[in-house]
Amino acid sequence: MIAGPARIAVAAPTLAERALAFLHRLVAVYCLLFGILYWIRLIGLNDGVTWRFDTMPIYWQAAGVVLAVFFPFAAIGLWMLASWGPVLWLICAITEIVMYVGFPQVFGWRIGAVAVHFTVAALYLILRLVIYFQKKRLA
Repeated sequence: MIAGPARIAVAAPTLAERALAFLHRLVAVYCLLFGILYWIRLIGLNDGVTWRFDTMPIYWQAAGVVLAVFFPFAAIGLWMLASWGPVLWLICAITEIVMYVGFPQVFGWRIGAVAVHFTVAALYLILRLVIYFQKKRLA
């Protein structure tokens, strides 16, 4: 029986773990912004004839609704550092990459959004590998 208060040793987060948490929060803000932008398009606050849900082509309706819902949920998951946050972000990123690279004649060519998605994915992968090798070395 333990006479005094039990103490559990918890290792301080490494620099890579703190950087990954910062990346999650930064991408969460980005996802929230993009979610809001998709909602602005859907409810018609943008100028233009086809930037309201009922006047959009069907392909923009489908993509807009999915991304308007998924981006804010991805932002919540990333901000909370939940394991499902990066998964939802990945679904959003793949969706936008397919839209803008696979169908530029339909959705337009937005190389900036595609480049940001690839950059975030590369940073995430690098940080996860650094953390993996740090833990493997300590074990």
